[in-house]
This record gives sequence, structure tokens and C-alpha cells, in this order.
Amino acid sequence: MPARQIHLVRHGEVFNPSGVLYGRIPGFGLSELGHRMAAAAAADIVARDRPIAALYTSPLQRARESGRPIAEALGLEPSIEDRIIEPTNAFEGRRMEGKGGALRDPRMWRFLWNPWLPAWGEHFTSIAGRMRAAMTDAHTAAEASGEAGDVVMVSHQLPIWMAHRSIVGESLPHDPRKRRCSLSSITSFELRDGKLVEVGYSDPAAGLQAEATDVGAV
Repeated sequence: MPARQIHLVRHGEVFNPSGVLYGRIPGFGLSELGHRMAAAAAADIVARDRPIAALYTSPLQRARESGRPIAEALGLEPSIEDRIIEPTNAFEGRRMEGKGGALRDPRMWRFLWNPWLPAWGEHFTSIAGRMRAAMTDAHTAAEASGEAGDVVMVSHQLPIWMAHRSIVGESLPHDPRKRRCSLSSITSFELRDGKLVEVGYSDPAAGLQAEATDVGAV
């Protein structure tokens, strides 16, 4: 029986006192607030009372930690899915604004020549393509296993937003300040007649957002 829905869960707040763009740098785990956010996302998944066939996470620490309460609540063993990882970014390890920020460094301006690709990292089309492939393959794997239920995939803001815009038919270049993808939010999809369709969005950690000091790249 195929997966009924595919839920893309964004990780919780990251402990990032230096305010750098962490990207794929190892060692950036959840803050105490981030763990509470991840627990809220897990509670939301459980409260839906839908069978869950499989759980996947990005290989990065913050995604694996965000997947842990879901795994514990549902008795699932998470699988690592490399294709739902954060994109590469030339600004990793640096603060973007303020004194010493990357945007004031002439050496970094060469990465800003085309924000519509974007020129500083993995292209939007590549991100959307690998996300959609991972989602479809997860659905197919659940169907082949005979497990009845949904698939949960814990990923990152930009990959989830690229999946959303690609699937609903919007242009991939966008204003990052207007992404509808809060910390520990859940964006849900179904595969209908071989086509991914978005069916819902929830923000179970909305009540905790005001406490967050790190909300990701903007």
C-alpha cells in the first residue's frame, strides 16, 4: 500500500551564538529551544493519528536531532537521506551583515552576481530536483515494502521551500524573507496519479518562534 502523504519537517532552532551561516558545517546542533520545537513537531505528527511508514532525515546534526522525538514517539528507526540536505553555500562560517560581515567583503561580491541561480551555491533547480526525487523515491519504497502509512522527512528551510515552489508551479527565484517555512513547520504532500500535490502546512512551534534568536538564513 503506498504512502498516503509525505510530510517535510523543518528542523528546530540551532544553537548559533556567533550568528554565522552554518550551512553544512558539522557541529551545529539544536538549542534548548530547538529541542522544544522539535518535540512540538513530533506531537503534531502524533496528534494527526495517521500511520507513519518511514522516517528520513538529512545527515546534518540539527535534522537528525529534530527527527529523534518523532522516531521515539512512533517507534521508528530513521534513515539518512542525503538528497534532503542543506545546499552548499560560499558564505558558510561567516556572518552576513554587520562589522566583518560577508556582504561588506569585496572578495565575496563575486558570489552575488546572480541571485536568481543563486551564484553563491547550489542552483535552485538542482535543489528542487533532488528534493522531488527523494520524496518520490520514499513514496515508492513505502509502496514496495507493503507498509501502510505516511512518510516523514526532516530537512531544511531552503530545500523544503524549493520543493514547495516547484510543486505548486511558482518561480524558484524568490525573496528569502518571505519563505513560509518556520522552524519545525510541516509541509505535506500527496502523490496523485504520479504527480506531487501540496495538501497542507502547519506551524506547531508557532508559540515558540518569538523566543528564537536563530531563524536561519534570510
